[in-house]
Amino acid sequence: MNRRTAVVGALVLTTGLALTACSSDSVPRLEVTGAFMPQPVSDMAAGFLLVKNSGGTADRLTSVTSSLSDNVSIHETKNNTMRMVTSFEVPAGGELDLERGGNHIMFTELKQQPKRGETVSVELHFEKADPITVDIPVKETTYNPKKQ
Repeated sequence: MNRRTAVVGALVLTTGLALTACSSDSVPRLEVTGAFMPQPVSDMAAGFLLVKNSGGTADRLTSVTSSLSDNVSIHETKNNTMRMVTSFEVPAGGELDLERGGNHIMFTELKQQPKRGETVSVELHFEKADPITVDIPVKETTYNPKKQ
């Protein structure tokens, strides 16, 4: 192989890698499903949902905002202990499941008490993807889709 052929081959390989990096698979593609909030019985509430990522790049849920509370955080649950975290991974080709008994959105110091049948609007903020607004339906206090 002469030098010119090697240089052309390297350019073709580099260009191919650059185009691959720019393809649609190199960005997160997020979709939110299954959102719900059990009707709160105090000045605190929890929110649950599933974030699916059909893209080829992982992302991170970094925060949640809502007019329901100025104090909205994300919590993980390990060994029956809940603690606030700064983010959750949404893996490429995978999902982030915020569910009862597990990781969740926590609302404290509620400005109002949402009732069953109403919705609570939240905005999910991610490291890479644009924010996603979700209207979370308020369900009965004991609602758990895993046990339906």
